[in-house]
Amino acid sequence: MAGKVCGDAESALDGLLSDGMTIMAGGFGLCGIPENLIAAIRKSGVTGLTVVSNNCGIDDFGLGVLLAGGQIKKMISSYVGENKLFEQLYLSGELELEFNPQGTLAERIRAGGAGVPAFFTKTGVGTLVARARRCARSTAPSM
Repeated sequence: MAGKVCGDAESALDGLLSDGMTIMAGGFGLCGIPENLIAAIRKSGVTGLTVVSNNCGIDDFGLGVLLAGGQIKKMISSYVGENKLFEQLYLSGELELEFNPQGTLAERIRAGGAGVPAFFTKTGVGTLVARARRCARSTAPSM
């Protein structure tokens, strides 16, 4: 793939997209997002996507167009933002969300790229949420 130049976003993605895949999209808010690639993914019709990005755009722009098209099943994000559809889909259970603090999300991406399968951050340690999760796990039946 090194040195390959494509005439447009659709040809750049040709043969690479499939239902259920994970896509990581850059940008921060609506700045620096891969608009043309998002449009090509929208046009391709792939579904069941897991998208890693700090947010999901807005209702009619950025990753929000994939969400509106029913193409995203799960978001791994640090910020929900002003996307009302994101909120509705999450609250109704139609969209999975793995919420991460921004720094943890960035470190997960960096570690994954470096081949590090897991790491520990103290975010949330000792909080009520962490205690509730620990209690839920300890009362779950063993398999």
